[in-house]
Amino acid sequence: MIILRPGNHNQHFPPAESATPEGLLAVGGDLSCERLLDAYRHGIFPWYNPGQPILWWSPDPRAVLYPEKLKVSRSLRKTLKRGHLRISFDTCFRAVMRACAAPREQYPGGGTWITDDMVNAYCALHELGVAHSTEVWKDRQLVGGLYGVALGGVFFGESMFSRETDASKVALVALVSKLREWKFALLDCQLPSAHLTSLGAQAMPRRAFLAELERALTLFGQPGRWQGEIATQDLIDTGSHP
Repeated sequence: MIILRPGNHNQHFPPAESATPEGLLAVGGDLSCERLLDAYRHGIFPWYNPGQPILWWSPDPRAVLYPEKLKVSRSLRKTLKRGHLRISFDTCFRAVMRACAAPREQYPGGGTWITDDMVNAYCALHELGVAHSTEVWKDRQLVGGLYGVALGGVFFGESMFSRETDASKVALVALVSKLREWKFALLDCQLPSAHLTSLGAQAMPRRAFLAELERALTLFGQPGRWQGEIATQDLIDTGSHP
């Protein structure tokens, strides 16, 4: 583990294999676009609580969802069939991040790891056309969504939120539908969990993930601002039953 100096972009991340058993690789640095893009290209992401220095992680194992292996439950299919939700892309990136940053019980004092600095940093990536949001609407109200970073044929998922039953899952299904259309190879989910496993994610050794990441980054992907809307009824055949 090393200490990064803010503004020194000639100081590179160490090899991922030098991370602690928990996956902590480096401390410090900044959230500039240059630093963030370098991190994602090497399978590294920032994650820290307010009051802490920036912490950079490359966990082992890594949670990965192959777009073609998404699992959609019967109850989620029923939500899609109802057709009461609408999906869009990149129409209100900052609002999605702010919604994801709402205080959560698992953080000390009901806080969040998505600080104002994080919001501003990822909005800068959004302006570059590499950070994207998926939005779910009901009666013109934002009720769910997710955001992340897309490089080559990889989407690095960061966070999601839901104010309506299944809204965040609908956002994920819509995202995966687009990733399949655009021939993306991987959806990085970062840390394994039972929830992600139920949706089709799998744990992958870090070494294998980094090898697949290197190959996937050579794909064209979908650079620039994403556009368009999707009706939930068009997503019913996305994914398989668990």
